[in-house]
Amino acid sequence: MRFSFSAEQDEFRATLRRALEARSPTKEVRRLMATEAGFEREGWKRLNQELALTAVAIPEAYGGSGFGFSELCIVLEEMGRNLLCAPFFSTAAMAATAILNAGTEEQKTALLPGLADGSVTATLAFDEPPGVAPTVAKGGKITGTKSYVLDGHTADLIVVLAGTSLYTVDGKAAGLERQLLKTMDETRKLAKLTFTNVEGKLLGKEGGAAAPFAKTMQQIYVCLANEMVGAAERLRQDSLDYVKMRMQFGRSIASFQATKHKAADSLIDVELAKSAAYYAAAAIDENDEELPALASLAKAAASDASVQTAVHAIQMHGGIGFTWDNDTHLWFKRAKSSEILFGDANQHREKMMQHWSAS
Repeated sequence: MRFSFSAEQDEFRATLRRALEARSPTKEVRRLMATEAGFEREGWKRLNQELALTAVAIPEAYGGSGFGFSELCIVLEEMGRNLLCAPFFSTAAMAATAILNAGTEEQKTALLPGLADGSVTATLAFDEPPGVAPTVAKGGKITGTKSYVLDGHTADLIVVLAGTSLYTVDGKAAGLERQLLKTMDETRKLAKLTFTNVEGKLLGKEGGAAAPFAKTMQQIYVCLANEMVGAAERLRQDSLDYVKMRMQFGRSIASFQATKHKAADSLIDVELAKSAAYYAAAAIDENDEELPALASLAKAAASDASVQTAVHAIQMHGGIGFTWDNDTHLWFKRAKSSEILFGDANQHREKMMQHWSAS
């Protein structure tokens, strides 16, 4: 596969960057991250009415725009660049993807238009705390616990993995308890969901969740990798701008050898991670059989690059870098939280090697 962005994709990125820079300055990020919801419904609705971003990768038959994952990942990269506080990742990259992979035609027709137009927020709940009994569903009634659910405390619709089946659950269903978790990265909200005989509707075939869920997770890894390289690139550029401006001993600290090394290392790390993330997004659109390995490669590369870039950025800013008044710490915390979200770099390198050794 040979890959490069088209002129239309480049224009889409440029337009989107201007729009998100206006909508998500750091002042707005700080305001929203301090709220319990983490976003505002009216702002979310306006975002989708004006830009139709959640509709990007949803087929036109289900109310979407009919583009591919390459376009969705452009959106996510730009959102990572601006730390947009909104349930976009959980809705468009997680829930919509799971429904597309597992749902019947009737279910897709019923569920996806609401996600596409922004009237419904959604998420995917699959992770269970260690030592806790697995979530089960008997007669459509779900019992169990899911933790680290992205935007789970506000989602209108929850796609739940229970045993070997997927179900959809109304966010206001009786018996569902939602608890916002305290996290280091306040720009991304995580929740613990407790189900006690909660009514769920089967998504797809009973006992048929394995293949759709595996595919969904691979696509999620790629989406997160692209979001991470967007954040890393913003942090790298902001740090470079800072050291060019900051004077010490009568000259810019950008001229110091140690600073040059950090700037060069960050550039190499981010560009290599971008290549892996972009290639993996194209692999999804091409139905590449190597996607399981490419998705994990992208996530591992993005995890390493984003954290190392964040470390260099803090050092380049000096003592002010991790103070509350400086914005650098916002991207640093996002890098650290995303590093382990859905598996860290070591886990994904193991997945990658298992795939290639088995093929």
